[in-house]
Amino acid sequence: MQDPSGTIQKALSLNLDPCQYGTIAEIGAGQEVARFFFQAGGAAGTVAKSMSAYDMQFSDAIYGVQEDRRYVSRARLEKMLAHEFNLLIERIGSTRPKNSTFFTYADTVAAKGYKSRKECHGWCGIRVQLHPGAEPSDIILHVRMLDEDNRQQQEALGILGVNVIYGAFNYYRNPEQMIESFVDNLGPSRIEIDMIHLDGPYFEEVDNRLLALHLVKAGLTDAVMFTPDGVVVQPADILYKKSILVLRGSFRPPTLVNMDMVRCGLKRFRQEHGVDPDRLLTLTEITMAKLMTGGDIDTRDFLDRVDILSHLGFYVLISNYGRFFRLRAYLSRYTQRKIGIVLGVDNIRDIFNEDYYEELEGGILEAFGKLFPGTSKMYVYPKAGDNGHGLQTVDDLVISAKLKHLYQHLRENQFIEPLGGCDESVLRHFSRTILKDLRRGDGPWKEGVPESVHEAIVANRLFGYDSA
Repeated sequence: MQDPSGTIQKALSLNLDPCQYGTIAEIGAGQEVARFFFQAGGAAGTVAKSMSAYDMQFSDAIYGVQEDRRYVSRARLEKMLAHEFNLLIERIGSTRPKNSTFFTYADTVAAKGYKSRKECHGWCGIRVQLHPGAEPSDIILHVRMLDEDNRQQQEALGILGVNVIYGAFNYYRNPEQMIESFVDNLGPSRIEIDMIHLDGPYFEEVDNRLLALHLVKAGLTDAVMFTPDGVVVQPADILYKKSILVLRGSFRPPTLVNMDMVRCGLKRFRQEHGVDPDRLLTLTEITMAKLMTGGDIDTRDFLDRVDILSHLGFYVLISNYGRFFRLRAYLSRYTQRKIGIVLGVDNIRDIFNEDYYEELEGGILEAFGKLFPGTSKMYVYPKAGDNGHGLQTVDDLVISAKLKHLYQHLRENQFIEPLGGCDESVLRHFSRTILKDLRRGDGPWKEGVPESVHEAIVANRLFGYDSA
């Protein structure tokens, strides 16, 4: 079936298909998805039931009580999908034509309210039969609504829902094309999809981690997160009200220097006022930003790095943020607690390069105002001195004359701090040299990486490793 050009055309196409029949259940912004089907005409051919249960007692009576009392959650969405799909099959599954395929679309969202200023987000998804009589498959999304107006958010949710239902039936054989179609007639300025999960018999070969990376690659979100178990998660579930220590790197591969940077950074960060060790999260971050400006993005390579970092016990964030202040702004979306950024001396030199901020109206001052609010600071790890002698620290940097006083202000007020106590024996290992040498097979490079990283590289022939 050809893709209609607009939302109403998609809804009409579904309405005119005699085999696709289902339920639409929406909580939080009105019956916006169902509205498009009724506007298109012929909705009786597709919609068995549409409903909303706004009152909490009604919602609990239908779908059960959530232990955490959260109504905008993945758990609530999954209960909605299960209840409505089972009811659909129970009531009309045996009376419809044998070639029917059934679906339930559901969403539970927190849209912009009359008084609410909270983040506008939600969970939506579809449980769908993709062949008559088949076990259903699930598509689950977490979305952020970016429109400032409630009516625009409602419209965006309606368009998204039609796209999800249409995409599920028509593009399921190509998951990347399917998820890109979810923002047809919307674009990234209205809806952000920051988590996706596909499950069921028609998605058995799908790697949800690769799809998560595709969300960033396709511009549908700015960042996706993985747990130490390698599972894709909605970032708010992990970052909410946490003190966060983050280390940016390429991690091709993770080195002993990276491990020592985290060790030293954690030791210092735990001493900060207000950092609760029980609410502290260490995060590694890899940016796609440079590649997204023109280069090819090898998502498999990114996933290999996620796998290794996860195995080392880290949460991993893959982002499209080139600038550190954008990374800090992203993290502060979820927490007002301390944010520490660990980086090397050379990174500080780059940060004080004014060319880095040419696109900002306020230049470097605007960037630093966003990078260094009272809750954030940078910890700078030293590097080996010239010819391998001594250490080069943040205090050895030569800053341009016109920025020298700005730098002194940040140092004196401890927004930028040197990290002490580093293991000088690991500084002789350079990631670029390690990457170059491992492509020749086993050799001295393995002394510069954790043992488990060496084992993973050899076993899976990662980063161009060649044992021949």
